[in-house]
Amino acid sequence: MPASCRASSPAPGSSCSAASSSSFWWWSRRVSTACGATSATTSASGHFRIEYLQQETQGGNTMSKSTSWRTATIAAGAIALAAGAASAQDKELVFGLQCDRTGATQTVGIYLCPGYHDYINLLNSKGGVEGYKIRVMEIDHEYKVPPAMEAHERFKKEGAVLEGIYGTPQTAALTKKLEEDKILGTSPGFGTSAATDGKRYPYIFPIAASYWSQGAAAVAFAKKELGGSLKDKKIAYLFYDNPAGKEPLVILEDLAKSEGFELRTFAVPAPGVEMAAQVLDITGRYKPDFVIAHLFGRAPSVSIKEFKGKGYPLSKVISFVWGASEADIKAAGGYEVANGYHTLHFAGVGLDFQVIKDINGMYQTQGKPAPKEQEISVFYNRGVMIAAIHAEAARNAIKAKGGAKPTSEDVKKGMEAIKDFTLGGMVPPMQITPEDHEGGGWVQVWTVKDGKLAKDGDWFQAYREVIKKHLALVN
Repeated sequence: MPASCRASSPAPGSSCSAASSSSFWWWSRRVSTACGATSATTSASGHFRIEYLQQETQGGNTMSKSTSWRTATIAAGAIALAAGAASAQDKELVFGLQCDRTGATQTVGIYLCPGYHDYINLLNSKGGVEGYKIRVMEIDHEYKVPPAMEAHERFKKEGAVLEGIYGTPQTAALTKKLEEDKILGTSPGFGTSAATDGKRYPYIFPIAASYWSQGAAAVAFAKKELGGSLKDKKIAYLFYDNPAGKEPLVILEDLAKSEGFELRTFAVPAPGVEMAAQVLDITGRYKPDFVIAHLFGRAPSVSIKEFKGKGYPLSKVISFVWGASEADIKAAGGYEVANGYHTLHFAGVGLDFQVIKDINGMYQTQGKPAPKEQEISVFYNRGVMIAAIHAEAARNAIKAKGGAKPTSEDVKKGMEAIKDFTLGGMVPPMQITPEDHEGGGWVQVWTVKDGKLAKDGDWFQAYREVIKKHLALVN
């Protein structure tokens, strides 16, 4: 076989950066041309063997009988391979996954995305979803919008039935495109809070507490910690100065009026690693009764160190979901430094869940240790959760079609049929409907205590009527 026609397909579940993905697509087109391709398929082995065969049989003017027999035999094998590849395609679903493993929020992506792959690999090891194997196509967009837009186009070409978005700017840029292409996209714990309204945003699914719901929950927690009343209290809101950071302001301002507390905001400019002035202003001048922090990337660990250094009790700080991981605590100096720090979560923390035990059992069967990414269970578990919800949507779609292969529109309907999904307690009682794409806005508080993150109460929702009021106003 000519060297240019030798191929090996990336393994299902493998990741590729935007750059390497571009190389793969260019390479596959180049080989197709060199090998006399007349059609394309997602099965690299069958695809390239058939094209190589075409080049061989068309390359000479005469053939001996033995050559003809050999060619016919190879042709028969190639046809069988093609049929097998087509059959495999018929029983395969493509999930698109955007990730950031190398950009500004890689501290999340390098743990979250492996969790996603591990759950899908677990399903595939058990026969897939209702008999369909899942192929994950991951692209690293480095937390940049243009590569995210390009990734969507690649997913669409591959026939992806859904897409896991990564990042608030990316969600905003893709909202209209996803609706035009009729492919659902999930934005768990980020993105546009208004997308909770499935009628207004039919193809965006937050599938976890939005920034509005997180803001409401943070206020409710502060109220509980301050004795049940916020009247005449002072709350500081420390946030990353970008659209994601500003998203909850409308809810916080509304609650400040209704609950009678004073709200003052403190913006941290990108990249979020310099906030000494803001923390000094908070602790030395404003002196709030409670601090709500909405930071991500490297910023959460910086905030913990700054508050600690200024002598402000971390037991009076609660963080949104992206400043709440073991990695943030370790980067701040460890659990002793961060003692008392409160964090919001939309998925369970730690490894004491049956699904994690099942994943580790899969690795053990393969003679491998448990994945190292589990050491940051907060983000790893969220990846598992997202994959599980994606798979559940596909499962609902397949069942609704009597086992037939679902389209992206079918999977959207399957997502809107998820009810009481808990993944063995790892996620809250998820219920997604055509009207509510958020799933209820549930969160859980975990607090740094005794050298670990400890659960501080059950799943809860807060100020749902306020959320609904603002959904009606913007939609």
